[in-house]
Amino acid sequence: MSNTQKQNTFFGGAAILAAGIVLVKIISAVYKMPLVNLLDSGYTDFNTAFNIFNILLMISTAGIPVAMSKMISEAASQGHTRQMRKIFRTSSLFFLAVGAVCSLVMLLFADGFAALMGNPKAALSIRVLSPSVALVAGLACFRGYAQGRSHMTPSSVSQIIEALFKLVVGLTLAMWLVSRGADDSTAAAGAIVGVTVSELVALAYMVLEYLRRRRAEEALTDRSEVWSAKRILKVCLSLAVPITLTSSATSIITTVDASLVMRQLQNAVGLTLDQARDLYANYSSVQTVYQIPASLMVAITASVIPAVTVYFTRGNRRAAARVVGSALKTAAILAFPSGVGMLVLGKPIVQLLFPVRDAQIAGTILSILGVANIFVCLTLVANSILQSHGILHLPIATMVTGGIVMIFFDFFVVGIPEVNIYGSPIGSCIGYGIACCLDLFLVSRIVPGCPNYLTVFGKPLLASAVMGAAAWAAYGLLYRVSQSNTISLVLAIGLAVVLYFALLLLLRAITKDDLALMPKGEKIGRLLGIK
Repeated sequence: MSNTQKQNTFFGGAAILAAGIVLVKIISAVYKMPLVNLLDSGYTDFNTAFNIFNILLMISTAGIPVAMSKMISEAASQGHTRQMRKIFRTSSLFFLAVGAVCSLVMLLFADGFAALMGNPKAALSIRVLSPSVALVAGLACFRGYAQGRSHMTPSSVSQIIEALFKLVVGLTLAMWLVSRGADDSTAAAGAIVGVTVSELVALAYMVLEYLRRRRAEEALTDRSEVWSAKRILKVCLSLAVPITLTSSATSIITTVDASLVMRQLQNAVGLTLDQARDLYANYSSVQTVYQIPASLMVAITASVIPAVTVYFTRGNRRAAARVVGSALKTAAILAFPSGVGMLVLGKPIVQLLFPVRDAQIAGTILSILGVANIFVCLTLVANSILQSHGILHLPIATMVTGGIVMIFFDFFVVGIPEVNIYGSPIGSCIGYGIACCLDLFLVSRIVPGCPNYLTVFGKPLLASAVMGAAAWAAYGLLYRVSQSNTISLVLAIGLAVVLYFALLLLLRAITKDDLALMPKGEKIGRLLGIK
């Protein structure tokens, strides 16, 4: 592999995915934030449907992109093009069938799922969302193939298409239903129609993109032995199932969390169904903001596995260790400031984005989740590193351990009237913190040449702490002068961003070795004065 190829393997793909994901998250924010204010308590129904959807989605698709990208990247690196194509065909047929079954289950048992979640009003939203499971299964197959071939652009474009159609169709239909006097549960289902339409259009794009590239690759032939369909499925499932269990553990924990919180608010705290829906809407609303940094980790996790796989296949452990170190540092540089920002500016952010929500309640929840956000981001990247080294089962144990702690808080702490809804984010913070520490410990013991964590995390953490203190002080001073939350928050965030990047450069948190792996890294280094 040439030096140019090495430089683009990890950060080249990550940069393309990250750019796409940032744009997708901006579009999603434009979609979800108005929905929070438009649907009011109906946003709890919207969120409940997605909790059920995520479990079935994880069962049918979670391990597909990772397993297929790993197998296809191995075949491609060895020039086995016939093997690569058969892996795609065999795996796609199997996982599409699984996705179709999961869609049918979600459709037929919508009422039972809604009752299980303690929110019977969510049944309509669950039914409307059910076709999406099969559609996303198809999307996952095509994205896994593209990522295994190091073609990151189609995945990014398909996500942007998905987000745009979700925004236009979903938000428009929800607004129309509200204007026609529909109740909040029906309006929530209308918003979800946009999700199903968006995934159908994105899948059509990925199919066309695959057909275009397949014609270009038809000239690439080889005489390598092609595995049987049975062997391909066996290897694919051996990779996908542990990853699916890890991802499903997260979705199951999140769903159990939502179900227990809703039930405890009604049974232990004594709220009515509508009161519980309204209170829980504060929690589900701020998750729109809380989940943005974690979604950026997808760019890292999607690139690190095929990159490390290629290096290991070629016996280049040193290069693999460099990718691991760069992945952890990039995660820290993104996760620490976003988490600290939510911690110190939780209430002003809620006041700006979600005026219909109780800023005191939702702002406190967002501040607690800001700390949890750091642990979630690092856990996602640590899991992908372990998976790239063939460690597929231990991440499941760490997630289950953290999940047990979260469920304990949901059942016992949320049921304390004086604590109620706050028990859930506190449990998330502690649970993900435990899982993160366990995962990082495993990485340090398993990965050859694993970098020192103080070196990786120390400078981004220091820069984030100084930035957070400055943002908190700046907001307070600006608000006293302007009495405007919007002006104070925007200026405080702007100051924090400039200060944070200045501190990264001053502390030399980004090194020449990090930039060497980035596209145009030498030019960026000269521009920033990094030698």
